[in-house]
Amino acid sequence: MSREVRRNRTVGTRGQWHYRPHAAQSRADARRPRTEAGEDRPEPRAAGLRPESPGPSVEPGADLPGSARPEMHVVHETVYQALHVQGRGELRRELAQALRTGRVRRKPRRQAQRRQPRFRDPMVMISERPAEAEDRAVPGHWEGDLIIGKDGASAIGTLVERATRYVMLLHLPNGRGTELVRDALVETVQTLPSHLKRSLTWDQGSEMSRHREFTIATDVPVSFCDPASPWQRGSNQNTNGLLRQYVPKSTDLSVHTREHLAAVVAELNGRPRKTLGWESPAERLHKLLAA
Repeated sequence: MSREVRRNRTVGTRGQWHYRPHAAQSRADARRPRTEAGEDRPEPRAAGLRPESPGPSVEPGADLPGSARPEMHVVHETVYQALHVQGRGELRRELAQALRTGRVRRKPRRQAQRRQPRFRDPMVMISERPAEAEDRAVPGHWEGDLIIGKDGASAIGTLVERATRYVMLLHLPNGRGTELVRDALVETVQTLPSHLKRSLTWDQGSEMSRHREFTIATDVPVSFCDPASPWQRGSNQNTNGLLRQYVPKSTDLSVHTREHLAAVVAELNGRPRKTLGWESPAERLHKLLAA
């Protein structure tokens, strides 16, 4: 929202500004490099694709004819797709000769189903997480993440139990390498009783590349969120915001001792939460354990 306001707000003569949706939409339309679909415009064509003379590759050639006319811009991937449609999956010989590389096959780009695996060990996605974790009725399902310090050089790990919002912190004074995060997770999770070790949900950060080793050591399966989907760890995201009151952004997080983190955890777990009917996470966890 802040980027949208900054880009499309209306600034007055005295430096005051206001935001008007119709004016903002007009500014956004004026910056678009291409016209809206369905408008009457001449057919774009890629320059330089001539078998009789060497020319540029498709990517720089795609923009040549329309460099001064926004409606003539075309993405080079569109050119490749058009050629493949004509050649039914394989470029015809005369078309292949027009390309700089001469390759007759096109490797698809930016297809999610063809991406390389994120980690060496296969990931279990959040859609395969146990169904009992969704309704928060059964304790023992955790969400985890790292909050990063100044220049990305330090971090603190956060664990939040989904049913009670109970918080645990990982002490990472020596950095956030994969082995360090794995060892801190194992050390922290092993302090829990067995019925509170059901699952862990994390994002696809590189610090969890040793997730299989963590699962073998603790018998806790790890589920991964979809890319760019922080709402799938909503409890953890909310807790990270509360935690920033104690460990501000752009500071060195390695200076916080284990004792200080324990004091922060005690305060967070003793804070009444509206979502818990104004009970604290510690009180709710105690009730569940007693039951």
